[in-house]
Amino acid sequence: MGAAGDPLAGLRDIHLPATVSWWPPAPGWWALAAALALGLALAVWLVLRWRRGRVRRAALRELRALETAYAEAGDAGAFAADLSRLLRRYALQRFPRREVAGLTGQDWLRFLDTTGGRGQFAEGPGRALTIAPYRPPQSLDVPALAGLGRRWIERATPIREAA
Repeated sequence: MGAAGDPLAGLRDIHLPATVSWWPPAPGWWALAAALALGLALAVWLVLRWRRGRVRRAALRELRALETAYAEAGDAGAFAADLSRLLRRYALQRFPRREVAGLTGQDWLRFLDTTGGRGQFAEGPGRALTIAPYRPPQSLDVPALAGLGRRWIERATPIREAA
């Protein structure tokens, strides 16, 4: 049989498709890259948030220790003095030093009210922070003072400066 009798003689040879390019990637790779970037951003945000809360958690632990010491010793005056020192140390960590370091008396109480105390330091149980050394210890409301200190530590926010 010759070429005329061969039915396959007119067929062309197999040609391979062009090689697949690595760029641009398929849509699935774009989705995976976006998910990884979003996951990385979320992880960084969570770590930074956790680190910012480290000082707050330490202050709350110390406040619990002060409450335990008060429950054992019953010295309300010492509790008020220790709480005032704790709040000042926390404020020095959380706010600019120039805003906090020189505050005493009513100025200190107003600062605490402005940054999260909601009026409970200058006009409420928080006054004990400045008057405790001059009063009999029995007249202090320690549970209210401890609760106020805890709430302030949990929600203390920097004062927004006017632009």
